[in-house]
Amino acid sequence: MKLYFETSNFPWQPERYHYAAEQMMLTLFPGERPEYPDSPLPGDLSGEDNAAVFTLHRGKKLTNISVLVFRPQGYYNGVTRFPSEELDRPPEQVYHTVQHALKLAFYKAGTALLGVQPPWGALTGVRPVKLPTRAILAGATPKQAQKELEKEYFVSPQRAKLAVDCARASVEVQRSLRPQEVSLYIGIPFCPTRCAYCSFVSADVGRTLKLVEPYVNGLLREVEETGRVLRKAGLTVRSFYMGGGTPTTLSADQLDRLLSRCEERLPLAGCTEYTVEAGRPDTITREKLAVLKAHRIGRISVNPQSLEDHVLEAIGRRHTPGDIRAAYELARSVGFDCVNMDLIAGLPRDTLGGFCRSLEGVLAMAPENITVHTLALKKGSALMENGGQLPGGDEVFSMLNFSRERLTTEGYFPYYLYRQKYMSGALENVGWAKPGTESLYNIVMMEELHSVVSLGAGGVTKLIGGGKILRLTNPKFPQDYLSGLDKVLGQKREIGAFYL
Repeated sequence: MKLYFETSNFPWQPERYHYAAEQMMLTLFPGERPEYPDSPLPGDLSGEDNAAVFTLHRGKKLTNISVLVFRPQGYYNGVTRFPSEELDRPPEQVYHTVQHALKLAFYKAGTALLGVQPPWGALTGVRPVKLPTRAILAGATPKQAQKELEKEYFVSPQRAKLAVDCARASVEVQRSLRPQEVSLYIGIPFCPTRCAYCSFVSADVGRTLKLVEPYVNGLLREVEETGRVLRKAGLTVRSFYMGGGTPTTLSADQLDRLLSRCEERLPLAGCTEYTVEAGRPDTITREKLAVLKAHRIGRISVNPQSLEDHVLEAIGRRHTPGDIRAAYELARSVGFDCVNMDLIAGLPRDTLGGFCRSLEGVLAMAPENITVHTLALKKGSALMENGGQLPGGDEVFSMLNFSRERLTTEGYFPYYLYRQKYMSGALENVGWAKPGTESLYNIVMMEELHSVVSLGAGGVTKLIGGGKILRLTNPKFPQDYLSGLDKVLGQKREIGAFYL
């Protein structure tokens, strides 16, 4: 889609607003890619069928932002107005006012042409819960926060309620956090096989077995340095999360050595939550679970993604639904009383009926947490490169509606939520929990409530404080992580500098 910015009436630095325009374009027309023509805006646009023209006009009292959208079915002009005096405020305030008005004007034009409104309305970005959280902390009631989403951003009542329910959990956690607390993430970038939808940094352990032991040894060094830095800065770990990849691709001995080093070196005295993503049932053994249990791990994941044989085959999983049930029962027999299970709506060769059967199968096992993801086509995944027989957006929408109704009926409540680019139906991922079993780590990480210190390949430490966010990035791939380990260890010292 061609995006034209007309700037004759106000020098508004259009390049600053390209991202906002692109976000709304992806929401309304997900198959499009932005083009910024070098030539000036044509005088005659009568033959145009795939473009948007952005115009700002400042009047004495009101400023209009209009977005004229051309599509094969016709054209429509969306307009948003705000007081002109808002353009005389500091530059960052002007930017936020203009970009919000631009998105709404684009949304009005696009939805008028499409004849439908997306479930999340004009909201873009990955964290829709931030708005109702901010409103509730400022004194709004949940009902008022929901109305704001519906009226100001055109969010559907169902999605607005979902966001507000998650905001309540976010507010509760935010009020419990202490200034010197951080959360800690350890990444294990190995899996038995690579799933077709996956774009995470993970390697097929069968082909990279020789890297696993050196990687664990590298992590032991990073744990030691991180512990030293955190203690020196007076920081303590509130939640501990080991993810991947699949952490249980490590052997029982490797898990034991890594967790022992964490207990020895990290400031874990105030840690209230320990999670390890066991994930793939073909990596779960009684011996490994016993090691996790011995090291105070209280929450694990056993993630089916689907309980349909043909869907598991389509995504490259080498296990059966029976293997999932056996791994779940094994975890219960070892003594785990908080288990998370993931499902993905929109997987190749899945149907509404198949997804519903998978959810009913998971509910029959009665895990404490159930996360329902929406398939997102990500760069680097086999599905993005090779395609697949995927359900349509309307069918995925029905899958998520079914999951919301059934999970609510069974006593689960939504506690964290996020969205991604190229997500089927422009929908969402939602974590559901039985009361009192929600994951604090998932909330603080997704809502950016406090710092998360990340270790391992692909880890991104996000330091939050004093109105600032600082990101420290580890090398993505295991080989690069090992070869650059000295640099990784040196970068950890920036944590102390940030806080001190």
